[in-house]
Order: sequence, then structure tokens, then C-alpha cells
Amino acid sequence: MMKQAFETLVGDVRAVLQAGEQFTLGYSAEQSQFVRFNHAKVRQAGEVSQASVQLRLIHDGRQAEQQVTLSGDAQLDRQRLADALKQLRQTLPLLAVDPYLRLDESAWHSYSQQAQPLPDLNEVLALLEREAGDLDLVGIYAAGPICRGFASSFGAFGWHQANSFNFDWSLFHENGQAVKANYAGQLWSADDFTERLRQAREQLGFLGRPAVTLKPGSYRAYLAPAAMDEIAGMLCWGGFSAQALATGNSALQRLYNGDARLSPLVSFTEQVSGSLSPAFSDEGSPRLDVPLIQQGEALQRLISARSAVEFELLANGADSYESPCALSLAPGSLPTEQILQRLGTGLYISNLWYLNYSDLPAARMTGLTRFATFWVENGLIQGPLSTMRFDDSLYSLLGSQLEDLTQEREMILSTSTYGQRSTGSSHLPGALVKGLTLTL
Repeated sequence: MMKQAFETLVGDVRAVLQAGEQFTLGYSAEQSQFVRFNHAKVRQAGEVSQASVQLRLIHDGRQAEQQVTLSGDAQLDRQRLADALKQLRQTLPLLAVDPYLRLDESAWHSYSQQAQPLPDLNEVLALLEREAGDLDLVGIYAAGPICRGFASSFGAFGWHQANSFNFDWSLFHENGQAVKANYAGQLWSADDFTERLRQAREQLGFLGRPAVTLKPGSYRAYLAPAAMDEIAGMLCWGGFSAQALATGNSALQRLYNGDARLSPLVSFTEQVSGSLSPAFSDEGSPRLDVPLIQQGEALQRLISARSAVEFELLANGADSYESPCALSLAPGSLPTEQILQRLGTGLYISNLWYLNYSDLPAARMTGLTRFATFWVENGLIQGPLSTMRFDDSLYSLLGSQLEDLTQEREMILSTSTYGQRSTGSSHLPGALVKGLTLTL
């Protein structure tokens, strides 16, 4: 249905093009269920059905674009597109020639339909009531298909639909402390959700113990996948970007220059295949999997069409932001059931919070421990850690101090719903480090 509507719009634009004009049309749509919970009860429920297109007009080396919200009425949407095209024609002569404009003129085709059946909402609610009805659970559940499309006057056409669910919640202790948890994916399993909830409930019990306060210093630590996701998210801020690396604004500058390296255990890949993200970029180029870091050494970078022109590189399908959309870190050899035993004495960190760079060229990050960070002695959890600030370099955490990564990895889907549900994801193991620096 949505694909057909998009194809109709593409035909409408193609039919009214004038001599010398080229166009690209990006499509974005979702049909989502949203449910908000408090005290494990439904407090707000609703559905969102929305679609929009990004129309770009190119003529004589100039380009301009406009976003158009679609109504679902074919006649009205055709008129909206016609009005947008008229405005773009009026705007183009006022613009300078774009020196970095490069269009993919190949007639590529891409089609992906990930139509796994989603759980019935009533079943989800019944399961939650049965397993968590006695808990102070606060969270949001979102589920439904997300669609992306792209077409150009050169004959390129891409379509991507992926069904997914994302349940993001926190369990609050009566003392105000909380455990944060998430269950997301494309294949719902009541057993997997129940196990994730059981783990969170177990951690909630430990929050009732007296809080442990540590002095600043370096401590042995285990970083759970959710904590690793915060660190990986920082790297996505230009870390792998060709533009950032060319202008000296990447946190991984030293790595890509060959002046530093990470642990041989570390291999990062932009793993688009099989992910929720489309196999084509917002600029209209096919996306392939890109090995970014291999065994601790920099390999490729994410190169958009504009960066390819500006810095004389070969584009590899990156979006205009040159940020990973499906970052994957290879697993290690640490079995999940041995985490506490291998940690011995140190920190078990479920989440990190409010991360930022304290020294960008050194890839040094700072942030807070929060949500179920525990002090462990001899493989046994003693109690929750009072919130503390860490400040450490990636070349330490994933370099000299990295002891192992877990065998099991967690697929973490972006919880962002700003404007629309995101297709971003990460596939990450947990990390055991010999030393993490706490500063206050």
C-alpha cells in the first residue's frame, strides 16, 4: 500500500519535469502503536500513521530540496508536490552552483521487505500485567512497520520496510533508585521478554542494599551492552566520518592516522545487511557493509557523495551525516554466565549517562554511572554504587585495559521517536576492562 503510493508520487514528479531538470525523492513513513506505562499500568495509548517525502530538484549544478508532509489523499498529495516543485524552481536561480554536488546516475534497484509478524498488543499487555503487575514500572512500548523509499530521475529505486517493536522501561525501587532495561527486535518472544524482566527484577532487589561509595581511582569494571552502546554512540559523532577525519575533528583521528591502535579484540563494522536500516542512503546511493576497524586498526571510513568530491575519495553509501546506522562490534570469548566470576572485584555497570568528550583528540570521554551500577567483591554483588563520574580514553577502555568481550551480543534498537521512529541500531557485546577511571 505505502510502496504503491510512493511509486505513484514518483511518477507524478517524473511527468512534470522540465528540460535539463533532475530530481530525487526520498520517502519516509511509519504506522506505529505507542503505549506509555506508569506503575505497570497503561496511562496513554495511541497510534501514529504518518508519511512525508523529501523532494530535491537539480538544474545547472544547483540543488534545492523541500520536505512535504503527505495526507494519504492522492490528489491532494500530487498538488502538494506540484507546489513544492514550483517553489524549488523559483529558488534554484537564486542559489550558487554547488561545487560538491555529485549525483549517483546509476539506475540501481533495492528491495527489502522485513514483514515479520508483530505481537498482538493485548498479549503484550496481558504478559506485562502477569509478570510485572506488582512493580513500579515506567516505560514506553512502540511497534509497527517503518518504511523508507528513494527514487531518482536516473531510474534508481529503493524500497525498505521493516517491522519492529521496542519496549524501553525502568523499574523503580521505593528508595528512588532505578533499573533501566530494554527489549527490542523483530521477533517477539514472551520467554525472552520474561527473562529480561526477571534480570531487571533481580537487580532491583540489589538496589535495596546500602549504597557503596568509592574514592576516585581506577577500578576493574564490566560494561554491559547498554553501557557500551553509550560509548559507541559517542563514536558515531563523527568518529568514522570522512569529513571529520579530513578536517581533524574526529575522536578517532590518531587511530586513522596510524598513531594509535585499539585492542586486537576490537572489530567494528557498519553492518547494514540484515539490519532495520535501508540498503540505500538519504543521498541516493546503495549501501554496503563497511569494515571500519579490524583487530584494533583503522580500516575504512564512512564517505558520503559530497565528501567524495571535496576530499577526492570514493563514496561508499554513507548518509550525509556520515554516521553509522547499524554499528556492530564483534564478540569476544567471555560467556555471559561467567561475567561476575571473571570480574571478581570491581564495578558492574549496566548503563552510562550524559556522555561527552573531555578531550576529543585523545578520544577521552566523561560521563556518569547510573541505573543499577553495582560494587562486586569475589564475584558477588555487594550493593549499588553511588552515582560517580568517569573520565577515560577509548584507547584505554577498548585498548590497553580491555580484557575480553562477551560471546553473546545484544541487538539494541534506537529508542528515538523525535519526529519519527528511528531505524538505527547497534549490535554489541559487553566488555570486561582491567581499569576504568572514576574521577568524583
